[in-house]
Amino acid sequence: MTVEINKEDIFRLAKKLCETPSPSGFESEIREVLIEEIRDYVDELWIDSMGNLIAKKAGQGEGKVMIAAHMDEIGLMITNIDKNGFLRFVPVGGWSPRILPAQRVLIRTIDGNTVHGVIGIKPPHIEKPEERQKVIPLENLFIDIGVTSDEEAKKLGIEVGSIAVIESTVERLGNPDVITGRAFDDKIGVVTAVETLKVLEDSKVDAYFVFTVQEEVGLKGARTAAFSINPDIGIAIDVTIAADVPGTPEHAKIVKLGKGPAIKVMDGRAGSGLIAHPAIRDLLIAVAKEEKIPYQLEVLPGGTTDASAIQITREGIPAGAISIPTRYIHSPIEIVHLEDVTNAVKLLAKAIKKVDSAWINNVLRRRIK
Repeated sequence: MTVEINKEDIFRLAKKLCETPSPSGFESEIREVLIEEIRDYVDELWIDSMGNLIAKKAGQGEGKVMIAAHMDEIGLMITNIDKNGFLRFVPVGGWSPRILPAQRVLIRTIDGNTVHGVIGIKPPHIEKPEERQKVIPLENLFIDIGVTSDEEAKKLGIEVGSIAVIESTVERLGNPDVITGRAFDDKIGVVTAVETLKVLEDSKVDAYFVFTVQEEVGLKGARTAAFSINPDIGIAIDVTIAADVPGTPEHAKIVKLGKGPAIKVMDGRAGSGLIAHPAIRDLLIAVAKEEKIPYQLEVLPGGTTDASAIQITREGIPAGAISIPTRYIHSPIEIVHLEDVTNAVKLLAKAIKKVDSAWINNVLRRRIK
């Protein structure tokens, strides 16, 4: 199998997906975009009761592999509209309060339209000296949509429970292979899964590509999908922290941008996260070496992926992960290198081709006589 990946196709799809709002629990719009993108490349395609989009690419039936990439992104939810039309909100997923002030936002109305707003703060000219030194708590932030009353806001279709995302577009930086945008976590993982699905041919196993919901609020979609599919192995495709920026000690940089996809060894904190199954980790490393694909090993001290939920589903499902190095995760200006994405596609496609019934029964697990 010759894996041909076009960086322009990756950029086009990343732009389309990342500029489609999909906060956790509100993934229907991006799901429809994905259906049109992949329907001609799969044997079966369905939406489960949780909202996951599941695409089956049939192999020779020697086993089942589940590839998970989450469609949802972190967002904001409106909790109150005051009498002057200002909106209060809570985070949906893990925002840092330092990032949110002075950001533009896109709010989805009850009829599906978009209202633009900004997260307002007190001007620095009238701040007290001690206020300038502090991060503004989330409960003190508000969204200004330019109206003067709650009645005007409600006429626009905004209500308690309306959802919002930070307004951001996907753009190339000075190096055209380096791009920036919102929600690369995990839409760049979705792009990787889609491009793998397109090039994958003649696998021994049936491959289930699952575009999961509500990862950012508890890995929920992956858990239910894994229970339903009951795969022999699960591989999550997600981002990881590239802290290769000024001020970070060398030992704390995790992985570096442009040096290849990361093969997960471990993530999370005590009592949570994933220790990748050794057979899956070793398979990915062996494939990368054999195919001369640059790679990095990842031990992430915080955060985790859908693989953690897959691993503890049913009686246990061996799981691992491939991560795309990403700077400034959980911000509107995340950065990835397209070369890392193309190499992740090659690694995943080649790894799936290596999995067959003999590997599953003799390497992944085995009976003791």
